[in-house]
Amino acid sequence: MDTSITYALGFQDPCSNFMIAMIDLYDNIMFYLIILSILVSWIFFSCLSNQDHLRYLSHGNLIEIIWTLSPAIILWLIGLPSLKLLYIMDEILDAEITVKAIAAQWYWQYNYGDYNEDIIYDSFAIADDDLDLGSFRKLTVDNALILPINTSIRLIVTSNDVIHSFAVPSLGIKIDAMPGRLNSVGFTINRPTILYGQCSELCGVLHSAMPIQINAVSLSNYLSFIKSSS
Repeated sequence: MDTSITYALGFQDPCSNFMIAMIDLYDNIMFYLIILSILVSWIFFSCLSNQDHLRYLSHGNLIEIIWTLSPAIILWLIGLPSLKLLYIMDEILDAEITVKAIAAQWYWQYNYGDYNEDIIYDSFAIADDDLDLGSFRKLTVDNALILPINTSIRLIVTSNDVIHSFAVPSLGIKIDAMPGRLNSVGFTINRPTILYGQCSELCGVLHSAMPIQINAVSLSNYLSFIKSSS
């Protein structure tokens, strides 16, 4: 029996184009940071090991221009893609499905309001004693949020009591659930899978007891779920 444990040191597997773009942006930024770290480290240790290497340097227009323009250029290379991705993620265009997630202490309520009859159900974390083999402690729920793949989805989030947060790392979404306010986010799931998330706000003593489970299914299976739930 294999008892080894594998620790993930990077991001979770991306399940949306937004998350893929965020990982690419992170990799690009880390590329610049590694180059800068190596350059600054070389200058630092060079100064420590040889204190006379700048003895005859009194003035240099070229080097001053370089160290003034280089940080500005690097900031533009980092900032422009960041702003572009930020504004793209903020837009919700032609949503095909709208789902409302209502937070409460300590569970989630999901509301499908696009159909003749609203489909509403609560989602609670499964107690440790009731977990099946292969289920994840503090993540598996009794009623998962069912969503179709390759479909533009708009998620509306609010709260019944205190501030919560709907966070699913694999989709690259994290949105606050505020009492008396509706916040929305758009995304598209690109493959069938099971996604997990949690409330990322300290909402009370059972903060860890309101996980998020999303079952991403094909469109035909989603329509079967809607038909059976109506």
